[in-house]
This record gives sequence, C-alpha cells and structure tokens, in this order.
Amino acid sequence: MKKLFKVTTYTRYFSRITILFGSIFWFVFALLSGSEEYGGGIKGIVLNSLNALPWLLLFVFVYIAWRWELVGGILVIAMGVFTIFFFDAFKSTVVLFAISIPLIILGILFIINWYINRKSILN
Repeated sequence: MKKLFKVTTYTRYFSRITILFGSIFWFVFALLSGSEEYGGGIKGIVLNSLNALPWLLLFVFVYIAWRWELVGGILVIAMGVFTIFFFDAFKSTVVLFAISIPLIILGILFIINWYINRKSILN
C-alpha cells in the first residue's frame, strides 16, 4: 500500500506540473499567435486577448483540479473533449495529439489519483 501511495504521489505531481506548464504554454501561444493581425505589439496582444480566454478557463480548471481532483479531472476531460470539436481535431492529428488527448489523459490521471487516495483513506 505504501508503494501505491508513493506512485500516486508521483503521478499527482506529474499531472499537476504538466497541466500547469501546458496551460501556460497554450495561453501564451493563443495570446501572441494572432496579435500580428491587429498590428502587433501591446495593442495587438490586447486586441487578440479574446483568443486566449479558453486557455484562461483552463487555468481555472487547473486550480480546481489542484484543490479537488475529482471535479477538476472531470472539468479537464470536458475541456479536452471540447477542444476536439472546437478545433475540429479529427482533421488535424497534430491538434488531436498535442492538445486534446493530453488534456483527456491528465484529467483521467487526476481522477485516478483521487480514487486511489480515497481508497487509501477508507482502508
């Protein structure tokens, strides 16, 4: 049981750190990627900031997953499924494997960690 708890601790920190850095990356990418269309610079970033709102929502989900793994895991999975349809990821395997599937896997990891932690507390 101690070994399982140790593995769960490692996967918990792996999923937390991975989703945190992933959400930072995608937020900055969404914020900067279309700013040239609006003239670039700070003005372009501000005008393009609406493109980064879904990734700001992912920050909220990361916070929730950090505090409540079950609810956060479900929300992260929902975000991953949402990105499949929003980005039409079935047409682009890069989007599917770079955004959607990692979010779904990390959400599943949060739920598994919650389940194992709950089982260890009950025993």
